[in-house]
Amino acid sequence: MATATPEPQASAARKRGWLGSRHVVGWLEALPLTIVLLTFLVLPIVTIVIVSFWRATEFSIIPAFSTENYEFLFGSSVAWRVFGATFRYAFISWLFCLTIGFTVAYYLAFHIRSQTTQIALFLLCTIPFWTSNIIRMISWIPFLGRNGIANQTLIDLGLIDQPLEWLLYSDFSVILAFVHLYTLFMVVPIFNTMMRIDKSLIEAARDNGASGFQTLVHVIIPLTKPGIMIGTIFVVTLVMGDFITVRFMSGSQRANVGRLISNDIGLLQYPSAAATAVVLLCTVLITIAILLRFVDIRKEL
Repeated sequence: MATATPEPQASAARKRGWLGSRHVVGWLEALPLTIVLLTFLVLPIVTIVIVSFWRATEFSIIPAFSTENYEFLFGSSVAWRVFGATFRYAFISWLFCLTIGFTVAYYLAFHIRSQTTQIALFLLCTIPFWTSNIIRMISWIPFLGRNGIANQTLIDLGLIDQPLEWLLYSDFSVILAFVHLYTLFMVVPIFNTMMRIDKSLIEAARDNGASGFQTLVHVIIPLTKPGIMIGTIFVVTLVMGDFITVRFMSGSQRANVGRLISNDIGLLQYPSAAATAVVLLCTVLITIAILLRFVDIRKEL
């Protein structure tokens, strides 16, 4: 005579079967995205890492393991200066982008009461992005040139006697272009975070006698940290990887890591370019990891 399965055991078996089938369905749903990420993100990075350990001559690439690309990179004073210039561009551009972006976002979030006006002014900030980065960048050249609008205006006003040479093809013009191109990447996340701040917290701070500056420092800025961190990640990574801006706005007189990679590619030195790209990637990842130590974005958003 067959023994009937106890009801609790049967229920547990059905639950395990249901969970197992659900787990399989979840894997099948994630499979297309996994394939896309592996194909277009992981595979190219792995390929770059592999090529960075190859050797290259003037006429050929030798697929043999070698660390000479990294030895040359870390032993070159030029490479160290280029990385230093890249960090300098990133830091100064971030500082200006943060100052301008925070000010614009604060004005839109707390001084504009009408939502329609907020949207209109926000769209006004995006107008420059309706054209390509190269067009927006090159538009500074006739403005900052020796005989450009800026110099002619200053001369006409009697503020200077001769054109200012440092307005164009200098670190000033490079940083100006970076700030122009990437400030919106700081405005958007900060504005989004500020709009989520409970206005009653600001009213409570004022009711307790806090000044506007105290409210800004002790209430608004701490609650805006996730947006600041997201904007910082965007600006820093974009500036450190940009080489077109440095090339055009410096008149090929300045260099950053992106230009170093571009020059190696132009000379068909793909292993050297790959090694520089790997070091740049690791540097950016370390920078992002340090930034994320200050705030848990996933927890606070």
